[in-house]
Amino acid sequence: MAEKTAAIGKKVPDFTLPSTGARPWKLSEARGRTIVVYFYPKDSTSGCTSESVAFRDLHDAFRKAKAVVVGVSPDSLASHEKFKAKYGFPFELLSDEDKKACGLFEVWKEKSMYGRKYMGVERSTFLIDAEGVLRREWRKVKVNGHAEEVLAAAREL
Repeated sequence: MAEKTAAIGKKVPDFTLPSTGARPWKLSEARGRTIVVYFYPKDSTSGCTSESVAFRDLHDAFRKAKAVVVGVSPDSLASHEKFKAKYGFPFELLSDEDKKACGLFEVWKEKSMYGRKYMGVERSTFLIDAEGVLRREWRKVKVNGHAEEVLAAAREL
């Protein structure tokens, strides 16, 4: 059976992941609000920290736009808890150790660094409307200015 994947203009299949909140985070429980799901490769690395800090710094503006922000990476929940505490993120980080959500959004890709090929998360962000429909996606994200661009798009929904 083919794996379901998220597609622009279609309802995103529901998923549940372990979360830095006291309980698992479920997509369908966030319906009724705009949802920003950003995938990043690894906790506490320079690009991932910069991206997460940018979403943190715009958190109030996202809330005013009735948008919920969640970060997702394959790191463990323990790693996420440390990362969140160190930088004071006001949103949840979701642990996708089995790459279920990474597969759903097709962000688990072959990457290359210094000539070495490996599998990893392609930095990507997805904007889901209040009905659970995928409205925008950003792939191969460049960190600078990205959170602001996502916020502008969230305000339009």
